[in-house]
Amino acid sequence: MTGTYDWNPMPHFVDVRCPSCSARATFEFAEVVKIRLKNDVPFFQKSKLFDYQLFQDSCGHRWHGAIFYAGLHAGSVAAIRSLPEGYTPENWAHSRYLYRSHGLDIGSVNCSSCGLIQKHDLDWPSDAFFSIQYKGQELWAFNQESAKDLRDFIADIARDIDDYKWRHFLLHIPSIFKKRGAREHVVKHLNRLLDY
Repeated sequence: MTGTYDWNPMPHFVDVRCPSCSARATFEFAEVVKIRLKNDVPFFQKSKLFDYQLFQDSCGHRWHGAIFYAGLHAGSVAAIRSLPEGYTPENWAHSRYLYRSHGLDIGSVNCSSCGLIQKHDLDWPSDAFFSIQYKGQELWAFNQESAKDLRDFIADIARDIDDYKWRHFLLHIPSIFKKRGAREHVVKHLNRLLDY
């Protein structure tokens, strides 16, 4: 799905195909916090918990950022302990995740099938676990919950958008997937992924 949909925000967690075993894995976006004082930059550059990066906003202003990968630490900021004055671990708790607004799709991938836990550069929608092809077009969903809504919406003849939690996501499904001839193919392939 492309076009207008590309500008809609993504959830903080998405289901991806594990880069190691191809099973369903969870990708969690990394969090960035602006480093307020130049004197704090060396702390974050040397830290093993954070990645440091110099960012540039749309106006050309540069700012220093400290990136934290909660997914490498059981999805928690509890691993963050000693910080310079003025910062708390909670600053990295879903503060400003790095998706497209900074030109980055970085985070961590965690696979319960093979045990893989590592940093990951997200290539969306190529990495999407819930992704199918139909007549040369790609249809994808963010996660299991949105995939179920997508399947049920395509299968539903009435298609009352207000009946679905992921209604804003469903509004952007390309029309090729909503045609009667596509229904059986889409539902069958989504069911296969959902049963995985």
